[in-house]
Amino acid sequence: MESNTSQTLTGRVALITGANTGIGLVTARELAARGAHVFIACRSVEKGHAAADEIRKATASVQVEVLALDLGDFESVRQCAKAFLARGLPLHLLINNAGLAGAKGLTNSGFELAFGTNHLGPFLLTHLLLDRIKQSAPARIVTVASRAHTRVSGIDFDAVTQPTKGKAGLPEYGVSKLANVLFSAELARRLAGTGVTTYALHPGVVASDVWRELPQPFRALAKLFMISVEEGAATTLYCAASPEVSAQSGLYYDKCSVKEPSKVGQDVALAAELWKRSEAWVA
Repeated sequence: MESNTSQTLTGRVALITGANTGIGLVTARELAARGAHVFIACRSVEKGHAAADEIRKATASVQVEVLALDLGDFESVRQCAKAFLARGLPLHLLINNAGLAGAKGLTNSGFELAFGTNHLGPFLLTHLLLDRIKQSAPARIVTVASRAHTRVSGIDFDAVTQPTKGKAGLPEYGVSKLANVLFSAELARRLAGTGVTTYALHPGVVASDVWRELPQPFRALAKLFMISVEEGAATTLYCAASPEVSAQSGLYYDKCSVKEPSKVGQDVALAAELWKRSEAWVA
């Protein structure tokens, strides 16, 4: 179900990770077009500035800025948060969009690549910005997860501290997306009554740079069955801007509708355990 998300966002400040490409770029462009002051946070500042120029030309918005952010490097995450906070602006909308799939190895901070990049980096960034977000309420935290979370049965907390074992890294990707769903739900429980609401979502299987590390010919074949980045950004925008979901928090969405996550994605004890371990890992 599509929904109207076209109301003005003038005066609202949004930070979107990975917004130099794919659904993040579409999201940033649409929010800027509605009047939001948009911060693009991405690894390549050069690509970020190119994206910002593209958004300015498409929307006539001058309120598009770039922050350096490598989610696999905790020090980079801290510097990104510090740079944003130094601006003294409110933060009404944090969109944890950036991610990768099909990659293997360890992050700079020593965690399995997908888990460290897709979960721990966003976890730390959210934690560092949370006071500012609460001060800016009503505010929203949107985390781009995936239905890939339904393909795993839990989280092996020893495995996420070791290099990727799967041939294409897809089981590990599923674990990282399960972590996204659990994190968003646990965050909602912790933010109850603050005016800050949280959302996790499946964007669809999108032909975007998230698959950049998936080896050929798998990548080319997979992209034949994927939706466009514009279609993929629809649910993110719904969660970020629709008045229909303003009173909802901690839920999971697909195709602009609430959807029940997997059984393990609803495991409150696992979510609490993940939070506790994540806090210790990023400390």
